[in-house]
Amino acid sequence: MITEDQINMSIRYCFPGVNSSCRKEVRTGPAYIFLFIVLSCVSVFTVFLNLLVIISISHFKQLHTPTNLLIISLAVADLLVGLFVMPVKIMELVDSCWYLGKIACSVSPIIYNLSMSASLFSLVFIAVDRYIAVSDPLLYSTRVTVCKMSVFIMICWSFCSFYAIIYSYTNDHLLLSQISSECYGECVLFVKYSWVISDLVIGFLAPCSVILVLYSIIFTVARRQARAVRTVKIGASKKHGAKPSNSSETKAAKTLGVIIFVYLACWIPFYVTSLSVESVTSSSMVWTVFGWLLPLNSSVNPLIYAIFYSWFRESAKCILTGRIFESSSSRFNLYPEHF
Repeated sequence: MITEDQINMSIRYCFPGVNSSCRKEVRTGPAYIFLFIVLSCVSVFTVFLNLLVIISISHFKQLHTPTNLLIISLAVADLLVGLFVMPVKIMELVDSCWYLGKIACSVSPIIYNLSMSASLFSLVFIAVDRYIAVSDPLLYSTRVTVCKMSVFIMICWSFCSFYAIIYSYTNDHLLLSQISSECYGECVLFVKYSWVISDLVIGFLAPCSVILVLYSIIFTVARRQARAVRTVKIGASKKHGAKPSNSSETKAAKTLGVIIFVYLACWIPFYVTSLSVESVTSSSMVWTVFGWLLPLNSSVNPLIYAIFYSWFRESAKCILTGRIFESSSSRFNLYPEHF
């Protein structure tokens, strides 16, 4: 016969020496071990890749352009995701206990909302920047300058910081006196349903609409310009007997298609899930699974906005081979003639 003492000994607690400690649930199955390894690699990959982007744009003077300021803003936000958001989510995935204390419990949602919203709004500003560059290329250099872009980025980060703080405060998770838990070792953010709706509009529908509309216009303009160039090439090819190419139009279509698909694939499941339940908490397994799609977007962003550019490949070579330590490395030419 199993006694009560034997049952209590078989139960594991987050903090065995504390009477009010939460029960500990460690997920050690093969699937969780595999997820732990994969997601840890994704976190390291996210940090490494975004650091390459930040170092490249910061170090090489040739890359000090308004557009690249937006890319570095995006990289900083995604770096925060890889450094702080992903490790915490990995810990929550394999262990039900919160070991970092109340202060970290309060700060964690702020960092999460700040980094994710800053990453999202950086994507919006990149879409606006590309729209201006494509629709009015002759006046782009006068309308968009490094100084103006710096101001926009500061406003973006200030708004995201304010939003993250208000989000935590109104959901009773900012001040230590607001944070409540049923047992010691628990960190759960209870999101009010009104905030789910507000966050849906501010954090998804509005940015999504802007990105989709602007990239649709960009694609239309780029396709029209590609056809004009192809028409000129057709006239020239008739004289030389060459076959015209539509590679620029195809490349533009593929690039914009990847951008829109990745963005929607990462954000739609999260918000659809948030609307499907009345009581949304960070401890929900469904919320955890779909919530991982948002940080994964920070891993893909550098691939889309940096690796596809020739300057990033050249700067990465300089950094990884140690040429960046040369005295004149900041003035290297990152745009070879053959690109």
